[in-house]
This record gives sequence, C-alpha cells and structure tokens, in this order.
Amino acid sequence: MLVDFKIKKFSGCRVASVTYVGPYREGGDMMREEFNQIVKWARKNRVRTGRWFFAMLDESEIPDKKRRWEAAIEVKGAKAEAQGGIRFREFADQLVASVTFDPEKVSPRVIYYGLEGWLEQRRKDREYKSAGPPREVYTGDPWRSARAWANVEVQVPVKKLR
Repeated sequence: MLVDFKIKKFSGCRVASVTYVGPYREGGDMMREEFNQIVKWARKNRVRTGRWFFAMLDESEIPDKKRRWEAAIEVKGAKAEAQGGIRFREFADQLVASVTFDPEKVSPRVIYYGLEGWLEQRRKDREYKSAGPPREVYTGDPWRSARAWANVEVQVPVKKLR
C-alpha cells in the first residue's frame, strides 16, 4: 500500500462533539461509547451526519488521568439543541498535512511517526509548521463500515511559513 503525505485544504464543518477525560482505552473501543452517544442523539433529533473525527486534545506530557480526547461527528443542517454532554463547535477551513491509510496494512504508530518526521522536515525547510493536534477522520462509522476503517485519514493543522 502506497502511503504519501501531502498538504491540502480542509473544508471546515460544524460538529457535535463529546469530550472524554482519562487514559487511552486499549482494545479498539477508544471513544466508541462517546461516538455512540452522538449517533443516538442525531437519530433521535433527525440530524444528518457526515465525517467522524477523533482527536487527542492534550499533549502526551499531560498525566493520563487528565488527558482530554474528543469524538466529533459532522452535523448537516442541525437545528436540534445539544444535550447530555454533547456540544456544537466549528472546525475552520484550514491547511492540513494529510495521509490516508488502511490500519490493517500499515500500523497507525508508523503513520503518526512518519507524519511527525515529515512535518519536522517541512519546518526545517521553512515551509510549514504544525498548528494543532492531529486528528483521525473517517467517512463514517469505523466499527461498522469496513470502507471507513480502511481509509482513515490523519490530519495535522499546519501554518505556512513563507
């Protein structure tokens, strides 16, 4: 599988999100409960959904017990009120470093380290620098859709230096 990093424009969107505070949960179910909470709310309120986003909001230096994680799902035309720990927020249009891969073929750890190194070289070349935490973007439910799981995109917001 070819894996290539690129800079692209991310089209902003409105999301419904839930934040989890605590350590990383092993076993492939990290944030599944939080995503299910948003899906249940969206169905109840007849809200159309789009892309799914997963992000670690804090740096790894933050103690596990205090580390914040976010599950967010794009909402389209939502008139419903946020409730039960769900909040609305906007993801702005922005430049991102991006890579799409299949976690069954390439380890996510390799992708994250590779993207970090690639961005470090862009910084040294005075082209781009990181401007926010990385996030994973799925086209749908990665637990139910093999296609969404096999095409995970990792994005890191970047700022142009020249």
